[in-house]
Amino acid sequence: MDEETAPAGKGLAASPGALAGIKVIDLTRVLGGPYCTMILSDHGAEVIKIEPPQGDETRDWGPPFRAYPVAERAGAERESDAQTSERDASYYLGVNRNKKSLALDLGRPEGRAVLLRLLEGADVLVENFKPGSMEKWGLGYEADLAPQFPGLIHCRISGFGADGPLGGLPGYDAILQAMTGLMSANGDATTGPMRLGTAIVDMGTGLYSAVGILMALQERTRSGRGQYLDMTLYDCGLALLHPQAANFFLNGKRPVGTGNVHPNLVPYAKFPTRTGEIFIASGNNGQFRKMAEVIGRPELATDPRFADNGARNVNRAALTEVLEAAFAESDGPEIALRLIRAGVPAGPVLWVDEAATAPHTAHRNMVTELDWYRGLGTPIKLSRTPGGTRAVPPRFGADGASVLAAYGYTEAEIAALRDAGVVLTERRR
Repeated sequence: MDEETAPAGKGLAASPGALAGIKVIDLTRVLGGPYCTMILSDHGAEVIKIEPPQGDETRDWGPPFRAYPVAERAGAERESDAQTSERDASYYLGVNRNKKSLALDLGRPEGRAVLLRLLEGADVLVENFKPGSMEKWGLGYEADLAPQFPGLIHCRISGFGADGPLGGLPGYDAILQAMTGLMSANGDATTGPMRLGTAIVDMGTGLYSAVGILMALQERTRSGRGQYLDMTLYDCGLALLHPQAANFFLNGKRPVGTGNVHPNLVPYAKFPTRTGEIFIASGNNGQFRKMAEVIGRPELATDPRFADNGARNVNRAALTEVLEAAFAESDGPEIALRLIRAGVPAGPVLWVDEAATAPHTAHRNMVTELDWYRGLGTPIKLSRTPGGTRAVPPRFGADGASVLAAYGYTEAEIAALRDAGVVLTERRR
């Protein structure tokens, strides 16, 4: 693509991507699955997002919403056609760029036949239906898909898996935060367990799933065979429990929420300054010594109470009192910058809008823009095959006709599927 034809924007893909040529059929909704497939699409995979007739429910999870002009309504021939589904929520827009949307009723045999036809050219299938749903439809991996598509990688994302004491039950991020101990590791003695503000289990599961898919693709280059990935929110939530689980396995004691402070390292906490809060994360004696010098209290490094991390942990309260007094009249951003430049991990505590507009955020292309769309850019920076934004998040069913045509469906066949309600361009309410 030359400069004259390249779209204007920020954080855009500058190459076909490391996953160019990989085709992904995405049957997921909400967050974990769509986040996984957006990671793949950022780096060149062709992702066909197959939505149920009601659409991905996160299209409604607002405000804020992005309202679409009538002319942008996919498949709208009359103004009345454009009014049924005229807006998408930011929640949906944030994890669905670079995909194509095909709305398909898999509850109908004709819909499942379309899916099977799409799978003929697919490398990966990602779905987050309740365990047993695909099997009920005759689309189970072992019995149905693997014999027909031996190279297919089937990734299922579920709450708890298909079996076991909680097998088959639905999973939701906050519930899994509670059940895996993540919530107990957040908050402190005054608050009790608290939900993490971001959907850490959903997004962590999306990340682990993307890693698992890439592992399976790599293994397929040797064996020529696909495989089934059984990814659960429960497993991934537990896997994020570090160092709390490691501490428990070693000392047998129940970890408790410590708020902003670290259970093992001191000082590792938030401190108020004259111009806002900063966070200090001193991980070793050298960093502690440098911090003491920068704040004008070099004697702290030789004080027996603070000689090493073990001593600092025992005397946490006394050290906290000294540091709070030392930082109280400082300029937060200025002292944090001095500390980190001196080799002491430190930074100002920023709000989301401040972090999103910070100079280094712009330098790292971590805000991406294309047409009306703005979102967070890909954090995966590859030197030869850089990924990024290629297309805005799709409208519901926006690409149905073009996707089906690419798989050999004629205009008459596509029209018949639409007339039968198997392929949709408007959400079924």
